[in-house]
Amino acid sequence: MEAMIDIVVSLITLTILEVVLGIDNLVFIAIISQRLPKPIQSRARKVGLTLAWVTRLILLASAVWITKLIFPLFSIFNMTFSIRDLFLILGGLFLLAKSTEEIHIEIEPKTEIKKTSKGPSGFMMIVTQIAILDVIFSLDSVLTAIGLTQRYWLMAVAITIAIVTMVFASEPLSRFIARHPTVKMLALSFLILIGMVLIADGFEFHVPRGYIYFAMGFSLFVEFLNILRRKVRNK
Repeated sequence: MEAMIDIVVSLITLTILEVVLGIDNLVFIAIISQRLPKPIQSRARKVGLTLAWVTRLILLASAVWITKLIFPLFSIFNMTFSIRDLFLILGGLFLLAKSTEEIHIEIEPKTEIKKTSKGPSGFMMIVTQIAILDVIFSLDSVLTAIGLTQRYWLMAVAITIAIVTMVFASEPLSRFIARHPTVKMLALSFLILIGMVLIADGFEFHVPRGYIYFAMGFSLFVEFLNILRRKVRNK
């Protein structure tokens, strides 16, 4: 009985953590998929989240190899770097570049926007960008899961439930962001913040995630008040 309770508690805890850790990825997918024509945006989001699920399971199956990624690889000025650190730094830089590009597209006049191709090449370009971030976010997600339990099947179930939850959440989130440009700009600012946090982690400057999530939550609360105010004034 105690073992069953332990499994249930571990599953719930892991699932919640995986959802929280996947929010960054979900926001990125919701924003980047809007560069595609509307008929294929949903497919891009589903493909992106499926890739995230597959990536996590593959990394989970290589748990022993994954834990070795945190071993020091080389050092510069008395600061050691592991493969995980390099992944985080490169992922953070990629996120900074993509977020800045999206903000530039939002601010520039519409006539100057270079639309993403409607063909297969445009779709594959977006999915490739999603896949690159999937690897970075999956790495931290899997390392967190490994640190909480040694049951492979339990980690796999938690990750699967989290991804399925994100699939259902991706559609309303994307519609909400599309309807509210200020929320989209705020989300892009969050991605810049997350990119900086990833880079800081890569350089062994750990920023407690609680601070980040509090700042994001407070900003969203203020933005929701602004949205409510605009709705009241427009009636």
